[in-house]
Amino acid sequence: MIDIGEKVHIIERRLFDGDVRRHFFGEVERVENAAMRVTGYAFLYDAGSTKYVRSANRRTRIIPLASSGFILNVAPAGTQVEKVRYEENSEGRLTVTDGGSFSLDINEFSRLR
Repeated sequence: MIDIGEKVHIIERRLFDGDVRRHFFGEVERVENAAMRVTGYAFLYDAGSTKYVRSANRRTRIIPLASSGFILNVAPAGTQVEKVRYEENSEGRLTVTDGGSFSLDINEFSRLR
């Protein structure tokens, strides 16, 4: 279902209210039976600024595909990983976008969640 070269937005499910909100956006480099290797950027929610902050450097993560702890969204092929950012629109809705073909509303049910 996931192929090498695809761009993915990954939300790590929080188990408790106080858990850090972690997201990841990157390109799939390798896929095995139960995991995929993805290189891109981590985004962490900063409660002080109420914004998602991107890691300064690219990193590689191994994401288990059989775990219920992750929500995966596949982005269009032309999405530019380096340009992905989080934006809040005038209605307070949070969107992940590259400013081009990729735009994903990530808080469908509540503001800044």
